[in-house]
Amino acid sequence: MALLLSGCDAGGDDGGENTRRGSDATCDGRIDAPAQITMWFHEPSARGELEAVRAQVRAFNTSQDDVTVRLVRLPEGDYGDLVRTAAADGELPDLLDFDAPKLFSHAWAGELRPIDSCVPESLRADLLPSVLEQGTYRGRLWGLGTFDSGLGLYVRPSVLKKAGVRVPKGIGDAWTADEFTGILKKLRALGYERPLDLQMPWAGTEWGTYGFAPVVWSAGGDLIERSTYRTADGVLNGPRSVEALTTLQGWVKAGYVDANEDLGAFQKGRSPVSWNGHWRYGEFSEAHPGDVAIVPLPDFGTGSATGMGSWQWGVPAGAADGDAVWRFLAFLLRPDEILRMTDVNGGIPATGTAIERTDAFAEGGPGRLYIEQLRDGAARPRPQTPAYPAITEAFAGAFAKIMRGAAVKPALDEAVRAVDKDLADHGHYPPTGP
Repeated sequence: MALLLSGCDAGGDDGGENTRRGSDATCDGRIDAPAQITMWFHEPSARGELEAVRAQVRAFNTSQDDVTVRLVRLPEGDYGDLVRTAAADGELPDLLDFDAPKLFSHAWAGELRPIDSCVPESLRADLLPSVLEQGTYRGRLWGLGTFDSGLGLYVRPSVLKKAGVRVPKGIGDAWTADEFTGILKKLRALGYERPLDLQMPWAGTEWGTYGFAPVVWSAGGDLIERSTYRTADGVLNGPRSVEALTTLQGWVKAGYVDANEDLGAFQKGRSPVSWNGHWRYGEFSEAHPGDVAIVPLPDFGTGSATGMGSWQWGVPAGAADGDAVWRFLAFLLRPDEILRMTDVNGGIPATGTAIERTDAFAEGGPGRLYIEQLRDGAARPRPQTPAYPAITEAFAGAFAKIMRGAAVKPALDEAVRAVDKDLADHGHYPPTGP
Protein backbone atom coordinates (compact mmCIF):
# COMPACT_ATOMS: atom_id res chain seq x y z
CA MET A 1 0.00 0.00 0.00
CA ALA A 2 1.46 3.35 -1.01
CA LEU A 3 1.30 6.04 1.66
CA LEU A 4 1.26 9.71 0.68
CA LEU A 5 3.55 11.60 3.02
CA SER A 6 3.53 15.22 4.13
CA GLY A 7 5.56 17.61 6.23
CA CYS A 8 9.13 17.25 7.34
CA ASP A 9 9.09 13.45 7.56
CA ALA A 10 8.31 13.08 3.89
CA GLY A 11 10.02 16.12 2.52
CA GLY A 12 6.92 16.60 0.40
CA ASP A 13 5.08 19.63 1.76
CA ASP A 14 7.47 22.43 0.93
CA GLY A 15 5.42 24.67 -1.29
CA GLY A 16 6.85 23.02 -4.39
CA GLU A 17 10.31 24.46 -3.77
CA ASN A 18 12.30 21.22 -3.63
CA THR A 19 14.83 20.97 -6.41
CA ARG A 20 15.48 18.27 -8.98
CA ARG A 21 12.18 16.40 -8.80
CA GLY A 22 12.65 14.31 -11.89
CA SER A 23 13.72 10.89 -13.02
CA ASP A 24 16.63 10.91 -10.55
CA ALA A 25 14.54 12.07 -7.58
CA THR A 26 15.19 9.88 -4.56
CA CYS A 27 11.94 10.95 -2.88
CA ASP A 28 8.54 11.30 -4.55
CA GLY A 29 6.47 11.76 -1.39
CA ARG A 30 5.15 8.19 -1.23
CA ILE A 31 6.15 5.12 0.77
CA ASP A 32 5.33 1.61 -0.38
CA ALA A 33 4.52 0.39 3.11
CA PRO A 34 5.37 -1.68 4.97
CA ALA A 35 9.04 -1.04 4.22
CA GLN A 36 12.18 -2.41 5.82
CA ILE A 37 15.52 -0.64 5.62
CA THR A 38 19.00 -1.50 6.83
CA MET A 39 21.40 1.10 8.20
CA TRP A 40 25.12 0.83 8.85
CA PHE A 41 26.72 2.72 11.71
CA HIS A 42 30.40 2.86 12.57
CA GLU A 43 30.93 1.76 16.15
CA PRO A 44 32.84 4.68 17.69
CA SER A 45 35.21 4.43 20.63
CA ALA A 46 32.75 6.56 22.61
CA ARG A 47 30.08 4.00 23.43
CA GLY A 48 27.51 6.69 24.15
CA GLU A 49 27.01 7.32 20.42
CA LEU A 50 26.15 3.69 19.75
CA GLU A 51 23.68 3.62 22.61
CA ALA A 52 22.09 6.82 21.30
CA VAL A 53 21.65 5.32 17.82
CA ARG A 54 20.18 2.15 19.29
CA ALA A 55 17.70 4.24 21.27
CA GLN A 56 16.81 6.23 18.15
CA VAL A 57 16.12 3.08 16.14
CA ARG A 58 13.93 1.69 18.92
CA ALA A 59 12.03 4.97 19.26
CA PHE A 60 11.45 5.22 15.52
CA ASN A 61 10.34 1.63 15.10
CA THR A 62 7.82 1.90 17.92
CA SER A 63 6.50 5.29 16.78
CA GLN A 64 4.97 4.09 13.50
CA ASP A 65 4.27 0.96 11.46
CA ASP A 66 5.23 2.01 7.94
CA VAL A 67 9.02 1.62 8.09
CA THR A 68 11.16 -0.76 10.13
CA VAL A 69 14.86 0.00 10.57
CA ARG A 70 17.48 -2.68 11.18
CA LEU A 71 20.74 -1.41 12.68
CA VAL A 72 24.04 -3.01 11.72
CA ARG A 73 27.04 -1.76 13.67
CA LEU A 74 30.54 -2.18 12.30
CA PRO A 75 33.91 -1.53 14.01
CA GLU A 76 35.24 1.96 13.33
CA GLY A 77 38.76 0.75 12.67
CA ASP A 78 37.64 -1.47 9.78
CA TYR A 79 34.70 0.64 8.68
CA GLY A 80 36.28 2.33 5.67
CA ASP A 81 37.54 -0.97 4.25
CA LEU A 82 34.17 -2.65 4.81
CA VAL A 83 32.35 0.19 3.05
CA ARG A 84 34.74 0.11 0.09
CA THR A 85 34.35 -3.65 -0.27
CA ALA A 86 30.57 -3.45 -0.04
CA ALA A 87 30.48 -0.65 -2.61
CA ALA A 88 32.60 -2.66 -5.03
CA ASP A 89 30.28 -5.66 -4.58
CA GLY A 90 27.10 -3.60 -4.83
CA GLU A 91 26.13 -4.52 -1.27
CA LEU A 92 25.84 -1.18 0.50
CA PRO A 93 22.93 -0.77 2.94
CA ASP A 94 19.91 1.49 2.52
CA LEU A 95 21.34 4.17 4.86
CA LEU A 96 25.05 4.70 5.41
CA ASP A 97 27.06 6.92 7.71
CA PHE A 98 30.45 8.24 6.64
CA ASP A 99 32.91 10.97 7.55
CA ALA A 100 31.78 14.11 5.72
CA PRO A 101 34.67 14.61 3.26
CA LYS A 102 34.30 11.03 2.00
CA LEU A 103 30.91 12.03 0.60
CA PHE A 104 32.49 13.44 -2.56
CA SER A 105 34.18 10.20 -3.63
CA HIS A 106 31.04 8.19 -2.81
CA ALA A 107 28.92 10.55 -4.91
CA TRP A 108 31.37 10.65 -7.82
CA ALA A 109 31.56 6.86 -7.90
CA GLY A 110 27.78 6.59 -8.17
CA GLU A 111 27.48 5.00 -4.75
CA LEU A 112 24.98 7.55 -3.39
CA ARG A 113 21.63 8.94 -4.46
CA PRO A 114 21.03 12.71 -4.29
CA ILE A 115 18.60 13.68 -1.54
CA ASP A 116 17.65 17.20 -2.63
CA SER A 117 14.16 15.92 -3.50
CA CYS A 118 13.73 14.68 0.08
CA VAL A 119 14.66 17.72 2.16
CA PRO A 120 11.92 20.33 2.71
CA GLU A 121 12.76 24.00 2.62
CA SER A 122 11.71 24.40 6.24
CA LEU A 123 14.47 22.01 7.28
CA ARG A 124 17.03 23.52 4.91
CA ALA A 125 16.40 26.92 6.47
CA ASP A 126 17.01 25.52 9.96
CA LEU A 127 20.18 23.59 9.16
CA LEU A 128 23.59 25.13 9.78
CA PRO A 129 25.04 26.41 6.48
CA SER A 130 28.09 24.25 7.12
CA VAL A 131 26.01 21.06 7.25
CA LEU A 132 24.46 21.83 3.86
CA GLU A 133 27.79 22.91 2.37
CA GLN A 134 29.57 19.77 3.50
CA GLY A 135 26.79 17.60 2.07
CA THR A 136 26.85 19.24 -1.37
CA TYR A 137 28.81 18.07 -4.40
CA ARG A 138 28.45 19.60 -7.88
CA GLY A 139 25.31 21.44 -6.90
CA ARG A 140 23.44 18.44 -5.52
CA LEU A 141 22.80 17.45 -1.91
CA TRP A 142 24.06 13.94 -1.13
CA GLY A 143 24.22 13.76 2.65
CA LEU A 144 23.27 15.39 5.93
CA GLY A 145 24.69 15.16 9.41
CA THR A 146 22.80 15.53 12.65
CA PHE A 147 25.75 17.42 14.12
CA ASP A 148 28.80 19.35 13.00
CA SER A 149 32.23 19.82 14.52
CA GLY A 150 34.04 22.67 16.22
CA LEU A 151 37.77 23.41 16.27
CA GLY A 152 39.61 26.03 18.27
CA LEU A 153 42.09 26.69 21.05
CA TYR A 154 41.20 25.59 24.57
CA VAL A 155 42.87 27.92 27.04
CA ARG A 156 42.97 28.38 30.80
CA PRO A 157 42.07 32.03 31.45
CA SER A 158 43.62 32.01 34.92
CA VAL A 159 46.99 31.09 33.45
CA LEU A 160 46.73 33.64 30.64
CA LYS A 161 45.91 36.33 33.19
CA LYS A 162 49.02 35.51 35.20
CA ALA A 163 51.08 35.74 32.01
CA GLY A 164 49.55 39.10 31.12
CA VAL A 165 47.93 37.69 27.98
CA ARG A 166 44.62 38.94 26.60
CA VAL A 167 41.82 36.46 25.87
CA PRO A 168 40.32 36.92 22.37
CA LYS A 169 36.64 37.83 22.39
CA GLY A 170 35.69 36.38 19.01
CA ILE A 171 36.70 35.45 15.48
CA GLY A 172 37.77 38.96 14.53
CA ASP A 173 39.86 39.25 17.67
CA ALA A 174 42.05 36.18 17.13
CA TRP A 175 45.70 36.25 18.09
CA THR A 176 48.04 36.66 15.14
CA ALA A 177 50.56 33.88 14.58
CA ASP A 178 53.39 36.15 15.73
CA GLU A 179 51.40 37.18 18.79
CA PHE A 180 50.75 33.54 19.60
CA THR A 181 54.45 32.73 19.36
CA GLY A 182 55.08 35.48 21.90
CA ILE A 183 52.38 34.05 24.16
CA LEU A 184 54.09 30.67 24.14
CA LYS A 185 57.29 32.39 25.28
CA LYS A 186 55.44 34.11 28.12
CA LEU A 187 53.84 30.85 29.23
CA ARG A 188 57.22 29.14 29.31
CA ALA A 189 58.57 31.98 31.41
CA LEU A 190 55.66 31.36 33.78
CA GLY A 191 56.86 27.79 34.28
CA TYR A 192 55.07 25.86 31.54
CA GLU A 193 57.98 24.26 29.71
CA ARG A 194 55.81 22.91 26.87
CA PRO A 195 52.72 25.11 26.93
CA LEU A 196 51.06 23.95 23.70
CA ASP A 197 49.21 20.71 22.94
CA LEU A 198 48.71 19.99 19.23
CA GLN A 199 47.52 16.38 19.67
CA MET A 200 50.72 15.23 18.00
CA PRO A 201 50.14 11.47 18.40
CA TRP A 202 47.47 11.85 15.69
CA ALA A 203 49.47 14.10 13.32
CA GLY A 204 49.56 11.60 10.45
CA THR A 205 45.85 10.78 10.60
CA GLU A 206 42.74 12.69 9.55
CA TRP A 207 43.41 14.92 12.55
CA GLY A 208 46.46 16.27 10.70
CA THR A 209 44.22 17.50 7.89
CA TYR A 210 41.17 18.52 9.90
CA GLY A 211 43.22 20.26 12.57
CA PHE A 212 45.87 21.98 10.48
CA ALA A 213 44.52 22.61 6.99
CA PRO A 214 43.04 25.75 8.63
CA VAL A 215 46.60 27.00 9.15
CA VAL A 216 47.18 26.81 5.40
CA TRP A 217 43.79 28.41 4.66
CA SER A 218 44.40 31.22 7.13
CA ALA A 219 47.72 31.97 5.45
CA GLY A 220 46.06 32.19 2.03
CA GLY A 221 47.04 28.76 0.75
CA ASP A 222 44.98 25.62 0.18
CA LEU A 223 45.26 21.87 -0.24
CA ILE A 224 44.16 22.02 -3.90
CA GLU A 225 43.39 24.72 -6.45
CA ARG A 226 39.64 25.04 -5.90
CA SER A 227 38.45 26.83 -9.02
CA THR A 228 39.17 23.75 -11.16
CA TYR A 229 40.25 21.04 -8.69
CA ARG A 230 42.87 19.97 -11.23
CA THR A 231 46.13 20.51 -9.31
CA ALA A 232 47.60 21.14 -5.88
CA ASP A 233 50.74 22.71 -7.30
CA GLY A 234 51.28 26.33 -6.33
CA VAL A 235 48.73 26.31 -3.51
CA LEU A 236 49.64 23.40 -1.23
CA ASN A 237 53.35 24.03 -1.77
CA GLY A 238 53.07 27.77 -2.38
CA PRO A 239 54.96 30.34 -0.32
CA ARG A 240 52.04 31.10 2.01
CA SER A 241 51.53 27.45 2.90
CA VAL A 242 55.26 26.97 3.38
CA GLU A 243 55.56 30.01 5.63
CA ALA A 244 52.61 29.00 7.82
CA LEU A 245 53.78 25.43 8.34
CA THR A 246 57.31 26.68 8.96
CA THR A 247 55.87 28.72 11.83
CA LEU A 248 54.23 25.60 13.30
CA GLN A 249 57.44 23.65 12.90
CA GLY A 250 59.23 26.48 14.69
CA TRP A 251 57.02 25.95 17.74
CA VAL A 252 58.08 22.31 17.81
CA LYS A 253 61.75 23.13 17.32
CA ALA A 254 61.57 25.68 20.15
CA GLY A 255 60.22 22.95 22.42
CA TYR A 256 56.86 24.62 23.00
CA VAL A 257 54.81 21.60 21.90
CA ASP A 258 54.08 18.77 24.32
CA ALA A 259 54.50 15.32 22.75
CA ASN A 260 51.34 14.38 24.65
CA GLU A 261 52.02 10.67 24.51
CA ASP A 262 49.61 10.16 27.41
CA LEU A 263 46.96 12.40 25.76
CA GLY A 264 46.74 14.32 29.03
CA ALA A 265 48.82 17.46 28.43
CA PHE A 266 45.94 19.89 29.01
CA GLN A 267 44.05 17.86 31.60
CA LYS A 268 47.11 17.30 33.77
CA GLY A 269 48.15 20.94 33.61
CA ARG A 270 51.33 20.62 31.57
CA SER A 271 49.96 22.66 28.66
CA PRO A 272 47.52 25.54 29.29
CA VAL A 273 46.70 25.76 25.57
CA SER A 274 45.29 22.89 23.51
CA TRP A 275 44.57 22.96 19.75
CA ASN A 276 41.54 20.71 19.79
CA GLY A 277 37.95 19.95 18.91
CA HIS A 278 34.50 20.14 20.44
CA TRP A 279 34.72 16.55 21.69
CA ARG A 280 37.23 17.49 24.40
CA TYR A 281 35.24 20.26 26.11
CA GLY A 282 33.60 18.04 28.71
CA GLU A 283 36.84 16.31 29.66
CA PHE A 284 38.80 19.55 29.80
CA SER A 285 36.15 21.35 31.85
CA GLU A 286 36.04 18.49 34.32
CA ALA A 287 39.82 18.70 34.74
CA HIS A 288 39.77 22.50 35.26
CA PRO A 289 36.30 23.53 36.48
CA GLY A 290 35.51 27.14 35.67
CA ASP A 291 38.88 27.68 34.04
CA VAL A 292 38.42 26.67 30.39
CA ALA A 293 37.65 28.99 27.48
CA ILE A 294 37.53 28.42 23.73
CA VAL A 295 39.19 30.99 21.47
CA PRO A 296 39.81 31.09 17.69
CA LEU A 297 42.83 29.53 16.05
CA PRO A 298 45.64 32.01 15.32
CA ASP A 299 45.44 34.29 12.29
CA PHE A 300 48.24 33.42 9.87
CA GLY A 301 47.57 36.34 7.56
CA THR A 302 44.05 36.40 6.10
CA GLY A 303 41.97 35.93 9.24
CA SER A 304 41.36 33.01 11.56
CA ALA A 305 40.14 29.89 9.77
CA THR A 306 38.83 26.64 11.17
CA GLY A 307 37.43 23.28 10.12
CA MET A 308 33.98 21.85 9.73
CA GLY A 309 32.34 18.54 8.98
CA SER A 310 31.64 15.38 10.91
CA TRP A 311 29.83 12.12 10.25
CA GLN A 312 26.93 12.31 7.83
CA TRP A 313 24.12 10.10 6.57
CA GLY A 314 23.65 9.27 2.91
CA VAL A 315 21.34 7.07 0.85
CA PRO A 316 23.34 4.52 -1.18
CA ALA A 317 22.36 3.72 -4.73
CA GLY A 318 20.02 0.75 -4.82
CA ALA A 319 16.44 -0.38 -4.87
CA ALA A 320 15.38 0.86 -1.43
CA ASP A 321 12.38 3.18 -1.23
CA GLY A 322 13.99 6.61 -0.86
CA ASP A 323 10.99 7.99 1.00
CA ALA A 324 11.19 5.16 3.53
CA VAL A 325 14.86 5.91 4.16
CA TRP A 326 14.15 9.63 4.38
CA ARG A 327 11.36 9.01 6.89
CA PHE A 328 13.97 7.69 9.31
CA LEU A 329 16.63 10.28 8.45
CA ALA A 330 14.06 13.04 8.98
CA PHE A 331 13.34 11.48 12.38
CA LEU A 332 17.05 11.69 13.26
CA LEU A 333 17.00 15.39 12.33
CA ARG A 334 14.23 16.27 14.78
CA PRO A 335 15.51 18.49 17.61
CA ASP A 336 14.96 15.85 20.30
CA GLU A 337 16.92 13.24 18.35
CA ILE A 338 19.71 15.63 17.41
CA LEU A 339 20.11 16.46 21.10
CA ARG A 340 19.94 12.80 22.08
CA MET A 341 23.14 12.37 20.07
CA THR A 342 24.93 15.64 20.85
CA ASP A 343 24.30 15.24 24.56
CA VAL A 344 26.62 12.22 24.50
CA ASN A 345 29.21 13.23 21.88
CA GLY A 346 29.41 16.98 22.48
CA GLY A 347 28.85 17.74 18.79
CA ILE A 348 27.36 20.96 17.49
CA PRO A 349 23.63 20.38 16.79
CA ALA A 350 22.85 20.57 13.08
CA THR A 351 19.85 22.89 13.36
CA GLY A 352 19.28 26.29 14.86
CA THR A 353 16.23 24.99 16.71
CA ALA A 354 18.30 22.36 18.48
CA ILE A 355 21.20 24.74 19.13
CA GLU A 356 19.02 27.19 21.04
CA ARG A 357 17.91 24.38 23.36
CA THR A 358 21.47 23.77 24.57
CA ASP A 359 23.39 25.45 27.37
CA ALA A 360 26.77 25.07 25.66
CA PHE A 361 26.01 26.53 22.23
CA ALA A 362 23.10 28.94 22.69
CA GLU A 363 23.84 32.66 22.93
CA GLY A 364 26.22 33.22 25.85
CA GLY A 365 27.21 29.56 26.12
CA PRO A 366 30.85 28.46 26.47
CA GLY A 367 30.86 26.85 23.02
CA ARG A 368 29.13 29.69 21.18
CA LEU A 369 32.33 30.46 19.25
CA TYR A 370 31.83 27.22 17.34
CA ILE A 371 28.40 28.37 16.16
CA GLU A 372 29.78 31.73 15.07
CA GLN A 373 32.57 30.02 13.13
CA LEU A 374 30.17 27.65 11.37
CA ARG A 375 27.74 30.42 10.47
CA ASP A 376 30.07 33.32 9.69
CA GLY A 377 32.49 31.77 7.22
CA ALA A 378 35.56 31.13 9.36
CA ALA A 379 34.84 27.40 9.09
CA ARG A 380 35.70 25.89 5.72
CA PRO A 381 34.99 22.47 4.24
CA ARG A 382 37.82 20.16 3.43
CA PRO A 383 38.28 19.99 -0.38
CA GLN A 384 34.98 19.05 -2.04
CA THR A 385 36.39 16.61 -4.54
CA PRO A 386 36.51 12.82 -4.96
CA ALA A 387 40.27 13.22 -4.78
CA TYR A 388 39.94 14.01 -1.07
CA PRO A 389 41.17 10.59 0.16
CA ALA A 390 44.42 11.16 -1.74
CA ILE A 391 44.62 14.78 -0.58
CA THR A 392 44.22 13.99 3.10
CA GLU A 393 46.66 11.10 2.97
CA ALA A 394 49.26 13.30 1.28
CA PHE A 395 48.75 16.35 3.47
CA ALA A 396 48.52 14.51 6.80
CA GLY A 397 51.65 12.55 5.90
CA ALA A 398 53.52 15.73 5.00
CA PHE A 399 52.31 17.47 8.14
CA ALA A 400 53.55 14.63 10.35
CA LYS A 401 56.95 14.71 8.65
CA ILE A 402 57.18 18.49 9.04
CA MET A 403 56.34 18.25 12.73
CA ARG A 404 59.16 15.71 13.06
CA GLY A 405 61.61 18.18 11.49
CA ALA A 406 61.49 17.52 7.74
CA ALA A 407 62.18 20.44 5.42
CA VAL A 408 58.82 22.09 4.78
CA LYS A 409 58.93 22.86 1.04
CA PRO A 410 60.21 19.42 -0.05
CA ALA A 411 57.60 17.69 2.13
CA LEU A 412 54.83 19.74 0.54
CA ASP A 413 56.26 19.20 -2.94
CA GLU A 414 56.05 15.46 -2.33
CA ALA A 415 52.44 15.82 -1.21
CA VAL A 416 51.63 17.80 -4.37
CA ARG A 417 53.10 15.05 -6.55
CA ALA A 418 50.93 12.46 -4.80
CA VAL A 419 47.76 14.54 -5.18
CA ASP A 420 48.41 15.44 -8.81
CA LYS A 421 49.17 11.80 -9.64
CA ASP A 422 45.82 10.74 -8.20
CA LEU A 423 44.08 13.45 -10.21
CA ALA A 424 45.82 12.36 -13.41
CA ASP A 425 45.14 8.67 -12.73
CA HIS A 426 41.42 9.45 -12.53
CA GLY A 427 41.23 11.83 -15.48
CA HIS A 428 40.76 14.69 -13.02
CA TYR A 429 37.50 13.09 -11.89
CA PRO A 430 35.15 14.11 -14.72
CA PRO A 431 31.48 14.67 -13.80
CA THR A 432 29.40 11.52 -13.43
CA GLY A 433 25.91 10.57 -12.34
CA PRO A 434 22.81 12.73 -11.95
